[in-house]
Amino acid sequence: MLKHRGFPGRLPGTDFQFTIRRANPKGVTPLTRRERYRDRKAADKRADTAFLEALWEHFGDQPFERGNLDAGRLSWLFGREVVPAEDPFDPASYDALLKIDFETARQSFPDIFGGEV
Repeated sequence: MLKHRGFPGRLPGTDFQFTIRRANPKGVTPLTRRERYRDRKAADKRADTAFLEALWEHFGDQPFERGNLDAGRLSWLFGREVVPAEDPFDPASYDALLKIDFETARQSFPDIFGGEV
């Protein structure tokens, strides 16, 4: 499992985790698309924003390996702002390649990318 050095481990001042320390001995947690409903807590929305901003600053528009990025946090963005970068895609692999869908991310999180679309 690739460890992304320099990537923030969590949202400062919270327990929202961005990375994991070690591989899960019971098996890899697969990525799944989670629905983001309008009534989500503000803290959850801040965590999504901070995580996507960290992804953008760390990887930009280049494909990146899932590695030690937290599956739960990735799943909130997966299938919309973060998409598979390879075909076939294995959602239960630490080696899976992902990328940021810039247009979708810019529409969903305009503050990160410099304003409204």
